[in-house]
Amino acid sequence: MLEKLLSERILLLDGAMGTMIQRARLAEEDYRGARFRDWPRELRGNNDLLSLTQPALIRDIHAQYLDAGADIIETNTFNSTSIALADYGMQDLARELNREAATLARSAARRAESKTPKQPRFVAGVLGPTNKTASLSPDVNDPGFRAVSFDELVTAYSEALQGLLEGGADLLLVETVFDTLNAKAALFAIEETFDKVGVRLPVIVSGTITDASGRTLSGQTTEAFYNSMRHTRPLAVGLNCALGAKELRPYVEELATIAETRTSCHPNAGLPNAFGEYDDTPEAMSAHIGEWAKNGWLNIVGGCCGTTPEHIGAMANAVAGVAPRPCRNGRMRCDFPASSRSTSTTSRCSSTSASAPTSPARKPSPV
Repeated sequence: MLEKLLSERILLLDGAMGTMIQRARLAEEDYRGARFRDWPRELRGNNDLLSLTQPALIRDIHAQYLDAGADIIETNTFNSTSIALADYGMQDLARELNREAATLARSAARRAESKTPKQPRFVAGVLGPTNKTASLSPDVNDPGFRAVSFDELVTAYSEALQGLLEGGADLLLVETVFDTLNAKAALFAIEETFDKVGVRLPVIVSGTITDASGRTLSGQTTEAFYNSMRHTRPLAVGLNCALGAKELRPYVEELATIAETRTSCHPNAGLPNAFGEYDDTPEAMSAHIGEWAKNGWLNIVGGCCGTTPEHIGAMANAVAGVAPRPCRNGRMRCDFPASSRSTSTTSRCSSTSASAPTSPARKPSPV
């Protein structure tokens, strides 16, 4: 059903979860709730924990994005890996947080579908980048040091993924990829888990161009990032975070030119100002998004930091009636060329021909 819809129109992803949580102006006791009242560490800022302590708030945020027109909502699990949760001493909660967040999102999606039965809604289980990098040293005096290993990342992502599947996620979103090796660990964990449980879900991979250099933090250009990910045959490959729509424009165009699969983008609401806030209005962002759609660059679009249901509603209007980006084979339904097919796939598309890839496919490797 998701692939069919993608062949018919541009789909809307939701916007920022953190921005909406900030609007609620929660205090420390709100984050703690009754269950974590005596937790030995400060918990304010652990937004993922709110799926347990303030579930009504998270469900309402999902509902607002769905009412604004979102077809796909993201689970509140950006930091729900044992690696990221270690900052709060909550590593053991990783699986539970993912499960409960997915359950909340699925509940909100069902409620929206009951209001608009002809518009199916989908839950994207989010696997964030963690707060550690496998490619770079955090110690300038020890370039060879790594704060996390590939195997540790695989273990953490596998645990999070189990919770997302238990909670009812419809697809998976490996997003805000600043280190491609971290993303490869996530995709390796996904493949292992799919094989183990005998279930496959579509997978979207979204990278982050960190500055005006046009590269990810681990040094890859847009094309290099895409070619590092294409062997997994994702449902879509995209870009999100770090930059606003204006700054992301050339990289979205580049990705739309080279990608054999669908493209997605959910930019920030501009660059952060002196107060760390985002100033791009719904009207300003939607003007960029509308242009990209008319240029044939988009299949999925939404918002990242600073965006709200108002931004998503404006984007929905901007792309309404605009045909989705055709894949490189000129069709609306995408597939990779036969030379890139392998037994390791994370999505299955339904076309039969495509132009030659920009680089030869290789079997997925953990390194």
